[in-house]
Amino acid sequence: MGDPKGFMKYSRKDAGYRPVEERIQDFGEVEQTLDTDERIKQNARCMDCGIPFCNWHCSLGNLIPEFQDFVSKGDWRSAYDILSYTCNFPEFTGRICPALCEHSCVLARFNESVTIRENEVAIAERAFFEGYVKPKPPAVRTGKKVAVVGSGPAGLCVADDLNKLGHTVTLFEKDDAVGGLLRYGIPDFKLNKFVIDRRMAILIKEGLIIKTNTLVGKDIPAKQLLADFDAVCICTGAMQPRDLIIEGRDLRGIHFAMDFLTQQNRINKGAAIPAAELISAKNKNVLILGGGDTGADCVGTSNRQGAKSITQVEIMPKPPDNRTENNPWPYYAYVLKTSSSHLEGCNRLWSLSTKRFIGEGGNVKQAEMVEVNWTKDKDGKMIMSEVPGKTLRIDADLVLLALGFVHPVHKGLLDDLGVKYNQRGNILLNITYQSNVPKVFAAGDSACGASLVLKAMADGKKAAKAMHNYLMEDK
Repeated sequence: MGDPKGFMKYSRKDAGYRPVEERIQDFGEVEQTLDTDERIKQNARCMDCGIPFCNWHCSLGNLIPEFQDFVSKGDWRSAYDILSYTCNFPEFTGRICPALCEHSCVLARFNESVTIRENEVAIAERAFFEGYVKPKPPAVRTGKKVAVVGSGPAGLCVADDLNKLGHTVTLFEKDDAVGGLLRYGIPDFKLNKFVIDRRMAILIKEGLIIKTNTLVGKDIPAKQLLADFDAVCICTGAMQPRDLIIEGRDLRGIHFAMDFLTQQNRINKGAAIPAAELISAKNKNVLILGGGDTGADCVGTSNRQGAKSITQVEIMPKPPDNRTENNPWPYYAYVLKTSSSHLEGCNRLWSLSTKRFIGEGGNVKQAEMVEVNWTKDKDGKMIMSEVPGKTLRIDADLVLLALGFVHPVHKGLLDDLGVKYNQRGNILLNITYQSNVPKVFAAGDSACGASLVLKAMADGKKAAKAMHNYLMEDK
């Protein structure tokens, strides 16, 4: 390690965010950066543990002590080489990963984990700035043709890995630009879309074929897809949103969170949205149902649009501020998460279930809530019960449903291909990521259900390896 006593000399120092009053006026990235000397010190805090729990908890298996060691010695190029060995796009994960690795860092036992996520993005940005990231097209092509449907995190990893292995890969995207939810789901204040475009320019020079504005299953029928390609990987994500079927759901002003976030990202890109289709929080009482990251993204976007008030409601109990006895280190810490968006202003409520929406003139005006208790049965399953007499009404001119996603969209491509689904409605796969249709593989949320960008990327890399083995078999 660069400094065996680095963790004793230097305290954890986060880069922090731009001032609230400044950042809510635009959609620029909110996170700041440390200067080079300070970043080297933060890397030097890594203890190079005998058992690197950070590596164990990283879905991609990043060699975290190794790349931090190189930075602490000032060798940024070697750090990037080590990081990019396991992670295709560290400039993405370094910005939006929930940093599972930091939860299992030995120093997290004292709430002083190494700033691994920030260190990662610093390495990636240094690599681009100094020109380490260059196109490396394969020397030989295999003659095999692969279609990857969906250009989110999983699809990008599948396409990148298979292209580097010499297969001719075509990446299909239904929208006008590559990225999936990276592009049109995650707000620009967390991930500037230039970061995606910069990487895409590299992949195109490496020979990756990209076709946007192409809805596979409609523009290209399923039968044609199977006829034209030696293998197909479905990476369309779990895009069927979870709805809330209660009284008043048909009132105007109630929208899925992803529709709201996607629209704002399109506006940032220069799109003109017809007034009748515009979902705006300006001067409105905004109610966000769902306490996860998507809900937090809605908070930040609503603040930037000029909301009158913002309330975020979660049906589960409020998490503790610190680990409980049944949630020990090095496992993920189930504690209260406060994002940069929350710090910009909102009212957060827990243990509330929505009973009905109340309208006026066809528009939503309030939501009626009931307080709930959570207990466990003999098998440890969480059981919810309403608290009698504990109801309240929340003013709401705009309701955003951030309740997650249930499974991929079946109608269209998936049904036309004839793939089977598991009990959760996701694509059913064997251990080699292959569906019941021999040529058809899947990765990411379409197979595993909605999860983290990091896990989708890791799943994509595993699927790519399995597909390569399939393509290189003697048939």
